[in-house]
Amino acid sequence: MISRSTIDRVFETARVEEVIGEFVQLKKAGSNFKGLSPFSDERTPSFMVSPVKQIWKDFSTGKGGNAISFLMEHEHYSYPEAIRYLAKKYNIEIDETEQTDEQKEQADERESMFLVSEFARDYFHKTLLEDNQGKAIGLSYFKERGFNDDTIKKFQLGYSLNEWEAFTSEALNKGYNLKYLESTGLTIVKQDLLSSTGTKQFDRFKGRVMFPIHSMSGRVLGFGGRILTNDKKAAKYLNSPDSDIYHKSNILYGIHYAKQAIAKEDSCYLVEGYTDVISFHQSGVENVVSSSGTALTENQIRLINRLTKNVTILFDGDAAGIRASIRGIDLILEQGMNVRVLMFPDGDDPDSFSKKVSKEELKEYLQNNSQDFINFKVSLLMKEAQNDPVKKAGLIRDIVISISKIPDRIQREVYIQECSRIMDISENVLFSELAQLDKKEGREVSKRFAQQRPLTPVLEKTAQFEKINELKKYEREIIKILLLYGNSEVEFENFVADEEKDNDEIKSAKKEYFLNAVSNEIYLNLQEDEVEFTDETFKQIYYEIIHQLNQSKSILVDAFVNHSNTEIANLVTNILMDDEKHTISDWSRKDIVIKSKEKDLPKMVLDAIYNLRRILIEEKLKSLSFINYNNEEERIENIEASMNYTSLKVRLFERLNRVV
Repeated sequence: MISRSTIDRVFETARVEEVIGEFVQLKKAGSNFKGLSPFSDERTPSFMVSPVKQIWKDFSTGKGGNAISFLMEHEHYSYPEAIRYLAKKYNIEIDETEQTDEQKEQADERESMFLVSEFARDYFHKTLLEDNQGKAIGLSYFKERGFNDDTIKKFQLGYSLNEWEAFTSEALNKGYNLKYLESTGLTIVKQDLLSSTGTKQFDRFKGRVMFPIHSMSGRVLGFGGRILTNDKKAAKYLNSPDSDIYHKSNILYGIHYAKQAIAKEDSCYLVEGYTDVISFHQSGVENVVSSSGTALTENQIRLINRLTKNVTILFDGDAAGIRASIRGIDLILEQGMNVRVLMFPDGDDPDSFSKKVSKEELKEYLQNNSQDFINFKVSLLMKEAQNDPVKKAGLIRDIVISISKIPDRIQREVYIQECSRIMDISENVLFSELAQLDKKEGREVSKRFAQQRPLTPVLEKTAQFEKINELKKYEREIIKILLLYGNSEVEFENFVADEEKDNDEIKSAKKEYFLNAVSNEIYLNLQEDEVEFTDETFKQIYYEIIHQLNQSKSILVDAFVNHSNTEIANLVTNILMDDEKHTISDWSRKDIVIKSKEKDLPKMVLDAIYNLRRILIEEKLKSLSFINYNNEEERIENIEASMNYTSLKVRLFERLNRVV
């Protein structure tokens, strides 16, 4: 297990904006950063990161937390995985405590699959560089493709020996479990009644050069393997099968190496193959990813959309490939992104073209030869339509369908005008066709929504319902004040009865002022009234705050942001992100100071306490009105109790009016 001291060092060192910035394109917004939510398909940024508070909040989904919770949500890491990732990122040495056999057995299966995949990456890479067969076949192939040593090392390229069990045997000898070799797809296990174990196993990627496929954070998810022989029975390229850690349709090859360049350039090049990506990197163009030879999916597009709105699709001269890939344009447009297309000269693909020209010439070609998707579609499809009016009408309709996918109405109008100019057709006709498509799509969406929408009961907002909400409102307000201002000392009013007047008359009381910590004032007031929080989460936070005060005389807010109870961590994060009127000074010491005027704070504290008392008194009065009396004595006692509570309620209203 990771030691507590290591975890503390990680929390002290990690910067939430740096961690999230590797996955989401963040832009400065006042003292915070803003970006598109990585957890929803939103068009308007609602994902906020606060460097001051070291927390994040996704307003589209309600999720929030610190750097650790982001990695757990986004990368689906376990808590130890997230700690290890940050320790590696910030060069923090991990101290581990001794694990029992039982703890080792309970290790997360996903982590075991990641470990097996990382071993495989290192094994294939070492085989490529050090084994005679690996050097003669695999390394020679990569050298022939023009890849230098730095590129081979950067992309961790490898080779799987042309032997049935070379990798599997080595992995088993190193202590890796066959279960995880099979679940990652590295080893194929089949039944064999003649063997002593009843099964036989062999390497899936036998005799192939290997391309590790990484998540956005750099973890090995799976592999792509290319065969180098002319075996017509075997697929040229072979990918890892889908597993708990690898889903081909959810990942883009090269995204880990490209993410920073994509965000920096605010542009992404989309290519087809592994070698296209690698060759571009070697030529100095790093904002490039590959769909790994498969049709583009919505999840892959969303990965790019987190980093940039601008995509340029790079095509080679293969007409069949272009027709298949052109369908991806509409998917990109649906995400509200900008699409450009670039064609290479006949016979060239991104890999081969980048080797023919210099780095400067490649960048210049990419910059000067891309075209808007409308111009590209027209130039491509007009060759097929030629002078056939029916085909030309089909082409126009095809382009309008693409335009209809664009969410932004202004962009739609600009593209309609461009289409009208290029195709020499009236704008009115195009707008009419667009309106029909919108109407049809609206009907289909409504139908799908009606089919999928669950029937939910409508809750009647009774007086009791509203009262419960009001009670939680002030309980939340008290927790908020404790978290934001609990360590602060301010002057509070104390009402002292004038001896010459009736002591029960609040109006005749004199004011005195005394200095007290906000947390102490709240605690004393709630203790005096014996108030218990009705919400269990608020109650737990309150008791933990009191425990902190007893232990260290101060409230450590980050203990709640990093709380093991995700409900508490999310609630506290919401409270901190919702309030923008304070700043945190010296977060390493967790001291919070008030930016707003100090005179406002006593009113805020007493308002919350008095209103909480008021609601509880009203509830008590209501309960007294429903009591059945067994005798006259009980009736009199009840009347006296009601009068006392009514008097307290009156005083509270007067006191609320007197709080400055």
